[in-house]
Amino acid sequence: MTHQRTRIREFVSDHPGIHFNELTRALDLAPGQVQYHLKKLKRKDAITEESLYGRTHYYTPDYGPWERGALAVLRRETARDILVYLMTNGPSTPGIVADGLNIARSTLEWHLDHLVEQELVDKQRDTQNHITLVLSHPEETARMLRLVEPSVADRLVDRFTRLVDGLLAGEPDATENDS
Repeated sequence: MTHQRTRIREFVSDHPGIHFNELTRALDLAPGQVQYHLKKLKRKDAITEESLYGRTHYYTPDYGPWERGALAVLRRETARDILVYLMTNGPSTPGIVADGLNIARSTLEWHLDHLVEQELVDKQRDTQNHITLVLSHPEETARMLRLVEPSVADRLVDRFTRLVDGLLAGEPDATENDS
């Protein structure tokens, strides 16, 4: 294996679920160079890829389908914040979570769709059809959270999204809780 392929494989091993753009930035390599080496690594089954929610994520082959989906979602700061909120505060209604995180309800729902799809959160309904958000697999989710180290670029994109959501909703202090 060449030096660059070894470097890419080790980086993916240390940062499971990393997406393509972050990988190229972190390794300071040209996108074409990374594509070339990833293609070779995939042929040798040293790396697997999964495209979810507009990003292609990379893993070593020892991650199963649930773990790959969970890690892809957890690479987004707001999704992580939602899970940490539920771990800290227990089952909560969507409105309480949105208020607690100071995010727009539409932003919460976008991330919840993915969290539910990846079996990280369950939406439980009571007899009056009120929704409560509950962690699906708390122990496994905590383990996955420990594997994800957010990049500065990922945090900036998520914070920009929060700012825009707040401005659209007429909330001038939408980034107040982000510092």
